[in-house]
Order: sequence, then C-alpha cells, then structure tokens
Amino acid sequence: MMASGPVSSSPAFNGPPIPRQDQGITAEEIALYDRQIRLWGVKAQEKIKNANILIISMNSLAAEIAKNLVLAGINSLTIIDHKDATAKDLGANFFLTRDDLGKNRAAAAADRIKKLNPRVTVVTDRANLSQTRTAPVVEQFDLVIATSQDTNTLTLINTATRATNKPFYAASVYGMYGYIFSDLIEHEFVVERERNKTTKLGAESRTRSIIEVTEKEDGKPIELVKKVEKYSTWFLASDAAKLPEEYTNSRRKLRKVTPILSCLRALWEFQVLNPLGPTSMNDLKVFAGLAHKHHKSLGLPEETLNAEVQGLFFQNIHSEITPVSAILGGQLAQDVINVLGGREQPIQNFVIFDGDSMEASVFALHPPGPLGNDLFPNTAEAVRRISQPQDQPVVSQHDPSQPGVSYLPDVIKFDKDY
Repeated sequence: MMASGPVSSSPAFNGPPIPRQDQGITAEEIALYDRQIRLWGVKAQEKIKNANILIISMNSLAAEIAKNLVLAGINSLTIIDHKDATAKDLGANFFLTRDDLGKNRAAAAADRIKKLNPRVTVVTDRANLSQTRTAPVVEQFDLVIATSQDTNTLTLINTATRATNKPFYAASVYGMYGYIFSDLIEHEFVVERERNKTTKLGAESRTRSIIEVTEKEDGKPIELVKKVEKYSTWFLASDAAKLPEEYTNSRRKLRKVTPILSCLRALWEFQVLNPLGPTSMNDLKVFAGLAHKHHKSLGLPEETLNAEVQGLFFQNIHSEITPVSAILGGQLAQDVINVLGGREQPIQNFVIFDGDSMEASVFALHPPGPLGNDLFPNTAEAVRRISQPQDQPVVSQHDPSQPGVSYLPDVIKFDKDY
C-alpha cells in the first residue's frame, strides 16, 4: 500500500497506519478553502483537515463521495476495493476510462482523485474486507464509508466500527433508487441559533437530547446549543426496526412512506442467502414475497406496494445511474463534513431515495430499547465474540429481548484473523 503519487495494490490490507497531522490551518489554506470556511468556520475546517477517511469500494457512488471529500480538504482518503474495472464501470464512474479496463478500480482512480486536491493523501488497497481482518483496518481511520456491499458484509464492518468506536456510513445505488445509512454511535454537535426563549436541557426526541447551552452576543442574542444523537447498528436498523410513532399513528403519513423501503428490506433479506441479489424470474417471486412481508411488518398500506413498483425496483437492482449517485453521494459527503466539523443536525439514520417521486426521505429506524453506547454495554465482550475462529459459530450470550443489552447476529461468522 502506498500513499499519494502512484499507488500500488496488495491482496490484503497490510499497509502502515495513515500518518496524522493534528495541525492547525495555515493562512494559505484559509485562502484556498475560503468559501467553505465562510459556511462552517475555521475550527470545523481544522477538524476536516485532520480527518482520515476510509471508503470501501470504488463505484459511481464512491466516486461522488470521494470527489466531495477530497475537495473539502480532508487529510487522507483510503479506498479499499478488490474488484477490477469492467465495461459496466465506465458508464457511471467518471474516474475510470477505457484504459483502466482490467485494472484494480481503486488504483486506477487514485491519480485522478489526487489531482482534485494535491494536499490530500490518497491511498488504495485491494483487500477484500469480507475475507480479511476488519477491526485493525477500520481503527486506523476517523470515519468509515461502505458502498454497494451486501448486508452480511455491512454487518461485519459495522460490528468492527462499533468495537473500535468509529462512525460508520453505508450506502448503495440501485438504478433510480438508493439509500444512505448512518451509525454515528453517539454524536455531539452544535447548532447556532438566535435566542428567543430559554432552551431547556433534556430529550428532544427518542434519539436526540440537548446537553449544553451557551450564550453569546453578536449584535443580537445568540445561543450555541450542544446536542447528542444516538444510533443503532445496521443489523438492527435494517431489519427489525419499526417506523417512528409519528408515522404509525397517522395513516396519512403511512401512505406517504415510499414502498422502496419495503423493497430495500426485501433485497437485504435476500442477500443473507445470496449476496449477489435476485437475478432470475424465480428470484423475482421470492423477492416479491419478501417485499410484501416487510411492507406488512412496517404497517404500510397494502395498495402502495403494487406489481409495477416491485418490477421497476427489480429491474434497477444491478445498475448504477450517475445522477442518482450524484444526489446520494453529495448528501452523504455533506453529512460527513458536518459530522467532522461537529456542526448541524446529522442524518438520523436512513435516507431512502425514490427516483420515481424524486424524493429523498429521512427515517429514524431503530428497534425498541437502548441506543448509542448503551447498545454495546460491554465492548470487550463484542471484541471477544467477533474474534472467535471462523469455524466456531457466534453464539449470543445475551437475550435480545432484554433491555440494556445488545447482541450480534447469530448467523454471521467472523474471520479468525479479525
């Protein structure tokens, strides 16, 4: 693994830790990033400058995310991808050309990404994180983004980010549809607003609480409100979580929930047995049954999930459309920038993009029980369990029905070299 300049790829992620700057911003950088500093301030830009980000897979969505993060001025971007470029990649990934066919996608894109901002270190590696050590990889970074991964791999990576206390994003594009998922564990951020009444400390919602309020004068009374958002894991949020009460208590709102959410959950369940997803007409029948099951489980009106919706989603599963990648990639990258800077409300915790309605809806999907750090009350136990050899099944020692504890999926087996 090599940093910046020409980049080589290795079969496993064995490179040295990414060097950390932890430096203040220079006058030259203030001039370079002037426009964005006007938006989020010098302190936030300093945090962005020192950030080391990992992106898993270099597809069209990852290309959009990488472009935005590199232009924002992060310290380093590492891209892990074990796949080689094919003709399919050329249609949506603007970092790849015909000359890159047959080459590793991450390595082929590295120099073009680097040219966007030579101040950013760009690193690539061809490790397959579903077959190699995961925690020693993710613990090197400040934030991890996994794109276009099957649900088992996302569970593996998210478990590693939880065990190492790293913020995690997952996202995929399926033609005209897609999603963003975030598990920031417990994320503190500050909102600056005009003070017109006394702000009380305490819970604002099930996931969000106000923990501190400070005041300042800037020609008019201003308050800085520090909040914390708490999250759940991919494994719990992607399958077992229900819609918030604001939806379940209103049939009008339930009718407005995109049926693409049910289709996505059907796809994720299908991927448990076949990571490649459905491809045949027989698969379509299985997929349709799963979609109806999840639609009913979410309490959504039966008539909003019709055969046309399912057919269109099925036809889009194995394609990437550049404008959709641009929309979701831009939204995800902006949220990462906000999270790094500790400013503004982050995504909580799903964005579902429906290309038919051209809407990107945000849903807070969480199972009953504790969230945030309380989801894993014993990190050492989590590490022990994911360190078991691959030929030993992972056995839950906690009852998932009991409050105050969390658990890992019994069906997932983790690599013995974790």
